[in-house]
Amino acid sequence: MDSKKNLIIVLGPTSVGKSRTAIKIATTFNGEIINCDSMQVYKGFDIGTDKVSFEDREKFPHHLLDVVDPATQFTAADFVSLALEAIQSILERTKLPVVVGGTGLYLKALLDGLFPEGRSNLKVRQSLEEEAVKKGLSSLWNKLERVDPVYAQKIGKNDKLRIIRALEVFLTTETPLSEHFRKTRSAVKDFHILRIGLKCERQELYQKIEDRVEKMFQKGFVAEVQGLLDSGVAEDAPPFRALGYKHVLRYIKEKITLEDAVQYTKRDTRHYAKRQMTWFRKMEGIRWFSPHDFSNIAHYIEENLC
Repeated sequence: MDSKKNLIIVLGPTSVGKSRTAIKIATTFNGEIINCDSMQVYKGFDIGTDKVSFEDREKFPHHLLDVVDPATQFTAADFVSLALEAIQSILERTKLPVVVGGTGLYLKALLDGLFPEGRSNLKVRQSLEEEAVKKGLSSLWNKLERVDPVYAQKIGKNDKLRIIRALEVFLTTETPLSEHFRKTRSAVKDFHILRIGLKCERQELYQKIEDRVEKMFQKGFVAEVQGLLDSGVAEDAPPFRALGYKHVLRYIKEKITLEDAVQYTKRDTRHYAKRQMTWFRKMEGIRWFSPHDFSNIAHYIEENLC
């Protein structure tokens, strides 16, 4: 296999130490880093998303940071498009691309490909929503089992969102969702990919989260949000959905105390970390390491690069 086709993925829950590990990998193996965090792509949202410092960015090339205006809705398709451009440019410089981040949907889109029939049919969806109310969700699941038994068996009978989406796709395209997924091709299928997962004991991770959130507020998280508002960024801008920002907004509006904002941010971040690990456990081919064990990570990469 062509040695230029190596690709490293560093993933794991928030606060586990992905950025530091990615920088060590890039330093050791002559790499450049591609951000895969759905909120770090936005300009101006720095402290609350815990972006890599400008000093580190000057020392180690980073891609896909600060590439989107806050008013723009950035999608998984946008990420894949820009990530592929970055990967190609890094390979052209004979360097190793290192994708790092915890946004599972973006990683899945890059590794497994994007579902081509992504458009929505609101009329069909509304009709299905109404049917779910009138006849119950089990009625829709039974329909799905008839038209797409493969996908029906993959999801739960109470997964309303996916049941409706699968029926919407079938009624709109006359093709089962499972068939669309079967035809979906990965944009990096020709690459030799090493998936490096970072994890630690729950209590250690929760302590890391506590420490990170405390530092964010000490660094001026509130001032950052106030500055964004003052510069004209709307409260309903997509990146304001990032962890912590909604609580800082509520604090600024004097709806909660600063201590509440800090505690709610810690709580939401813990919950998010749990959801991330649930997502990553479903992904195949991940080799898990402690974030403190870089020597083994480096050994694994060295042994498996082609």
